[in-house]
Amino acid sequence: MLLIIFGFIAFILVIFFLGKWAWVSKGEMGEHYVSKILSSLDENEYKIFNDVMLRTKNGKTTQIDHIVISAYGIFVIETKNYNGWIFGNEKAEYWMQVIYNEKHKFRNPVKQNQAHIFALKELLAEYSDIKYFPIVVFVGNAELKDIESNMPVIYDDDLLDLIYSDITNKCLTEIEIHKIVDLLSSKNIVDDELRIEHVNNIKQTVVERKLKMENLICPRCNGKLKLREGKSGKFYGCSNYPRCRFTMPFFKKDV
Repeated sequence: MLLIIFGFIAFILVIFFLGKWAWVSKGEMGEHYVSKILSSLDENEYKIFNDVMLRTKNGKTTQIDHIVISAYGIFVIETKNYNGWIFGNEKAEYWMQVIYNEKHKFRNPVKQNQAHIFALKELLAEYSDIKYFPIVVFVGNAELKDIESNMPVIYDDDLLDLIYSDITNKCLTEIEIHKIVDLLSSKNIVDDELRIEHVNNIKQTVVERKLKMENLICPRCNGKLKLREGKSGKFYGCSNYPRCRFTMPFFKKDV
């Protein structure tokens, strides 16, 4: 673990002392740290992909932070680099970060990773026996306070233990692993312009969703968001429930 930490520090120092002007986001720093953790896995048993971008059948692109392929299945990892207290429910559209009583929302990482799993299943449809292990990893000084999720949401220190704990029955042969590695390598979008386009599309989608939510319009089906009362307090729910189960915490109305 000390080697991983030193490697991460070296990465930051290289960026600083070489005078690189390209801005390195907090998210990218977190992803690099997790990639260093994953690099300690046995490369003969675990094939690691970092920062993978795939195009789905509907023409959209999806970006996956980390993919680990093994004989026991495929680990799909979403990395978040946050400080403060983290609150979240797997069904909510947004999660909440609290720092010194200030609340900040961010996209639900569980739903993000569910979309990544869907894209991989679509790409690897011929491998019907694959086991998928989705994981959300928090890097930084975040404290997970109230997380309701069936998908593992963990600290970076627990990542390797979780991966090693899921080595029960093998579902992929060595030949199949090589084929999947080759397929992912060929489908991974590395073109800079396409990646910039992906980021811009996400930003546009986020803006459109935010505008709808501020006007109490469901971003999923365009129904009306109505104020409701639940076990945890007030929240907004779609008027088309149960066909649409979109919810939005009450505090986000004025965000």
